[in-house]
Amino acid sequence: MPKVSRLFLLFILVAAPALAQGSRKIGEVSVAVDANTIPVRIVASSPELKAAADAAFNAHGRYRRVDSGHAYELKFTAVSANQVRVDITRGSAGTPVASEVATGTSARNALFRAADIAVQKTNGLNLRGFFTARLAFVVNRGNKGEIYASDLFIGESKQLTRDNSLVLTPRWAPDASRVIYTSYFRKGAPDIYLLDPVTGRRDEFASFKGTNSGARFSPNGQQVAMTLSGQGNAEIWTSNAQGRNLVRRTRSDTVKASPCWSPDGSRIVFAMEPGPQLYVMSAAGGTPQRLNVGFSYAAEPDWSRANPNKIACTVRVGGRYQIAVYDMATGTGKVVSKADFDGIEPAWLADGRHLVYTARDRSTSVLSILDTETGKSVRITPAGTSALQAGVWLGP
Repeated sequence: MPKVSRLFLLFILVAAPALAQGSRKIGEVSVAVDANTIPVRIVASSPELKAAADAAFNAHGRYRRVDSGHAYELKFTAVSANQVRVDITRGSAGTPVASEVATGTSARNALFRAADIAVQKTNGLNLRGFFTARLAFVVNRGNKGEIYASDLFIGESKQLTRDNSLVLTPRWAPDASRVIYTSYFRKGAPDIYLLDPVTGRRDEFASFKGTNSGARFSPNGQQVAMTLSGQGNAEIWTSNAQGRNLVRRTRSDTVKASPCWSPDGSRIVFAMEPGPQLYVMSAAGGTPQRLNVGFSYAAEPDWSRANPNKIACTVRVGGRYQIAVYDMATGTGKVVSKADFDGIEPAWLADGRHLVYTARDRSTSVLSILDTETGKSVRITPAGTSALQAGVWLGP
């Protein structure tokens, strides 16, 4: 069997059903009402639009839904099969604030676009909306899994792969035209593949001796960073978007994993043993610099495109894994999840405040949305489904 790095094996173990004690409400963490939240009353022209709007604003840490005493009323009305109008009024007097029509690929998608408009008009913190994000995630069935795509709340989902194998780390291209992921389906060892989410066509991207894993597109979509171990240790390599012009970017005796680009594409952050710990280097290579996250274990970094100073990662605290955010400006890391279950595999949403992550206990893995400011966590995976490792497309 080809050589597989210890850090890659650690990744697989972290992605598997957890060892930590769980919660009966896996993925859910409630927080006390915050004076900084905005009370909103949500009205809609159909039960379907109302349910989608409720789910969206329930997951947003800046808002709380109320029936009265609202700062804003948000009214969503279907205009056509793929258009929704949002009317925003202020206070009990109903003072008009804004009225806009959003066009989407469906009524549900248009609702989320309209809800993003409402967020932009009312949040007061210059936050972007994130409800139009699209997910690529793994649904596990025993020791095998398949990749699905859906909206942020697991609606309008579509199965993308039929590998009947272990699959890992699906990540979108910046234009959502492709998903890059790792699969064991062909030879029982990890190779990297490119997948067209519309046609289902799968093309081999990297299949070398040893480990081929952790691939991510650069923000402009022109390069891919990945971990390859064909020359011995697992090292960070880059290529063009077609998998050609491979260049080795790291050279040391320690194992590396989970490369992620900075928002401007000039740097790469990754996990490296011992520890592992997080390191950052120029995208052109050079000497990596350790980030002092402040924990003995730090892995699975994701660099926020909305806030270039924020890197989310998985850390170990006591006997559990939790989500932490490292601040490049202050050089400090902070645990932002407040769960009695494991939190792993963070992926930033478009506002730089919320992220999607995998919550797990002994028997279940689900996707949840975490507000990194308050620790509020809202489960988005439906009951009875095990889902993990979400790659997030931030939307238009």
